[in-house]
Amino acid sequence: MDQTDRTLLAALKQDGRASVTQLAQQLGVSRSTVQTRIERLQSSGAIRRFTVELGGPESQDQITSVTLIELEGAVKRTVVRALYKLPELASLHSTNGAWDLVARLETDSLPAFDHALNQIRDIPGVRRSETCLLLDEARP
Repeated sequence: MDQTDRTLLAALKQDGRASVTQLAQQLGVSRSTVQTRIERLQSSGAIRRFTVELGGPESQDQITSVTLIELEGAVKRTVVRALYKLPELASLHSTNGAWDLVARLETDSLPAFDHALNQIRDIPGVRRSETCLLLDEARP
């Protein structure tokens, strides 16, 4: 991965909907260069998916949480695969300490949130979990 790839990834993080033409202008390269690099980054796994990040009034009622997950035994791959099947999963990270995984969940209602938590707890290999609802963004 070179500087052009890193600049391209940064531009896509800022605006995942930017057109290939816009990205090419921003990076000072041709459209075909941008297209080829995006395809290469996708096939290498550097770009896993394109997503939507909500920020308008419609996202105000969204329920977001951080769920800490402890696993039992050597089941991480199986549990991770099961977690990625949940539509409520926004991100998943491995971590150190008492917890093995940290999941960020996003739902549009408390019943949907409860359902997602129950699905996580029912995954074979999940020993226990602890969840914190994110209430409001802390700003200076």
